Amino acid sequence: MSAAGLCSGTPGGCAPRWLFVVFAALLLQGVVHAQVWPTKPIRVVVPFSPGGGPDILARLLGQKLAVALGQSIVVENKPGAGGNIGAEAVAKSPADGYTLFLTTTATQSINPHLYSSLSFDTQRDFAPIGMVALTQLMLVVANDVPAKSLKELLALAKARPGKLTYATSGAGTMQHMASAMLDVQAGIQTVQVPYKGTGQLMPDLVAGRVTMMFNSLAALLPMVKDGKLRPLAVTGSRRNLAALEVPTFAESGLPGFDASAWYAVFGPAGLPREIVQRLNTELSRAVESADARERYAALGLDIAASTPEDLGRRVREDSAKWAAVIKANNITLQ
Repeated sequence: MSAAGLCSGTPGGCAPRWLFVVFAALLLQGVVHAQVWPTKPIRVVVPFSPGGGPDILARLLGQKLAVALGQSIVVENKPGAGGNIGAEAVAKSPADGYTLFLTTTATQSINPHLYSSLSFDTQRDFAPIGMVALTQLMLVVANDVPAKSLKELLALAKARPGKLTYATSGAGTMQHMASAMLDVQAGIQTVQVPYKGTGQLMPDLVAGRVTMMFNSLAALLPMVKDGKLRPLAVTGSRRNLAALEVPTFAESGLPGFDASAWYAVFGPAGLPREIVQRLNTELSRAVESADARERYAALGLDIAASTPEDLGRRVREDSAKWAAVIKANNITLQ
């Protein structure tokens, strides 16, 4: 806008010179910020314990972002309360591009309908940056469980109502929601055993102190390939290339069962648009790289890049979906 434009309609003539300075500074603030960012290490908060899918992805993609951005990427695990502790920390962080959030469907689209006292809003207090992966969930059992297939497991559960247990890395997580959905759709009754994270529950699951578990293929495949856990079925419409021997739920006699999830990166609300776009571009390049594709395939993950707008839309759509599931199953958490 010209000086004349600023003078137009101003009683008594042109505005004071300081107004021109303020106006120009506001116009240039975003551009200058984007040009100098980043000038220090970037923190990526993962709201779950080390060892799970989000943690694996954060470290894999963090290495690539560090090269692309010329700054160290520090992964910080902040587990607890179904991911809400980490989410709250990010929501309350400065929107300066130095705190990011790599998380899942659970924190952004499920938790808002489970917890009545959240201090943040997942759609208002976060800036969507981009999706980085899609994952099918796998159902596994301990090796001493006398069930070699989903059909046999469901028969066992019906014969022993309330006796079989399933491990989760916290109430309200995808593991919990998938297991609750299985209870309803299969007409069984199992009991949740919540842990603080995947790393804490694995020893009990392998030892048979817990019957079964849903989790991402990224977290379970190493244990499955080592023969420490027995896979029964995967969610989704097709078998996973990393575990072709494992049938889908539909193939196993439970059509319509699907609790697949996504992984995505967010920042605090108000993150400058230029930084959002830069991060989105670099994340898309990272997930499409040849070595990332190879690593994703080994982990049983599907490549998934998106625009910030598409991610925001996905959060809203899944939020409506899981709200209906939670209401139908009368699931509540404090």
